[in-house]
Amino acid sequence: MPKAPTKRYWTVRSSSIHNRGIFARCDIPKDEPIIEYIGEKITKAESTRRAEALVDKAKKTGGAAVYVFTLNQRHDVDGAKGRNPARYINHSCAPNCEAYVIRGRIWIYSLCEIKAGDELTYNYGFDVDTWDDHPCCCGSERCVGFIVEEKQWPKLLRKLEKLERDAKNGKFKVNGTNGQTAPLVKNGKKKQKKRA
Repeated sequence: MPKAPTKRYWTVRSSSIHNRGIFARCDIPKDEPIIEYIGEKITKAESTRRAEALVDKAKKTGGAAVYVFTLNQRHDVDGAKGRNPARYINHSCAPNCEAYVIRGRIWIYSLCEIKAGDELTYNYGFDVDTWDDHPCCCGSERCVGFIVEEKQWPKLLRKLEKLERDAKNGKFKVNGTNGQTAPLVKNGKKKQKKRA
């Protein structure tokens, strides 16, 4: 079992990455447990149901916030339920924290020494198969533009290179402004995403 943090290392405030974030209140040493990610323990089926409901809501309202964290093969933790400030930790392609599941609990640890005032981040580890649903706004020098697990970055790069080749060959039009990725259009129709 990880040792509990000896002090409150964090504070919640506005973030340039995405709305709110968690920031270091003081210097944090490397390999230190910072905060536990808590919430309602739910089955995978309930997790899928909630995520799909939020996606449907997002289509109508334009906003969504899914705070479901994988716990194990049978269960997830819905961090939107209850008091869970750890849900405000944003993704980064150059994270300074890592999430670990230890004996059925999710702990956020520092990967390096973190200076007071720095935003705490970790890589959300999303699968490359849903890359176009998750643009990244971390702003780090290592940013790949999408929230994808780092070990899948080579596969993401191959997908992006293929899209670029297809666009150059006239197979697709890539719409977008200000460097943002937009839906691909083939023969004037929006490309449909596959549902899992």
